[in-house]
Amino acid sequence: MPTEKLKAFLDQNGVRYVTIRHSMAYTSQEVAASAHVSGREFAKTVVFRIDDKMALAVLPAAYQVDFDQLSQYFRGKRLSLATEAEFRDRFPGCEPGAMPPFGNLYGLEVYVAETLTAEKEIAFNAGTHTEIIRMAFADFERLVHPVVLRFSWKSAALPRDPDERWAEEL
Repeated sequence: MPTEKLKAFLDQNGVRYVTIRHSMAYTSQEVAASAHVSGREFAKTVVFRIDDKMALAVLPAAYQVDFDQLSQYFRGKRLSLATEAEFRDRFPGCEPGAMPPFGNLYGLEVYVAETLTAEKEIAFNAGTHTEIIRMAFADFERLVHPVVLRFSWKSAALPRDPDERWAEEL
C-alpha cells in the first residue's frame, strides 16, 4: 500500500503527521473540502514533462500551473502536462491522480510553487482518493529538497493582465 510506504518513510525520518480519512473525492478542491482543509494548504501534485523527463509540480489546490512562467526557468526545453497513461506506472500502488508529492520516492524532481511555502502545514493525497496526510511544510521541504519557483496563479480569479496574476500571491 502506498500510504504505508509513505508513513514508514515519514516515521523513519522522525516526522510528526496526521492521517485524515475522508469521503471519496477526486479533484484537489474536492479532497480539501471533504477533509476540511484549506485550499491554500492542500498541496496538489501535477505530473509534467521537461522534454522527455517527468517531474512533479506541487502547488495549492486553488491554484494552477502557469506553464508560461515555468518555461522561463527551463529555457529551450519543451514543457507539457504528462498524461495518466505516461505516469501511471511511476507510482506503484497509488490510485491514479492521488500520488503524494514525494517525487524523491519515485525518482522525480519536485518543483514547489512559492505560494505553498507560506503555509506552516500542508496536506496532500497519500496515494488513495480517501486518505490524506497533514504535516509541517518545513518537514516536507527537509525530506524532498524541492526547487521553489514562482509558477502558479489562483484559478478562482482569472486576471485580464498576466502581470496581475502575482498580486494574489504577494
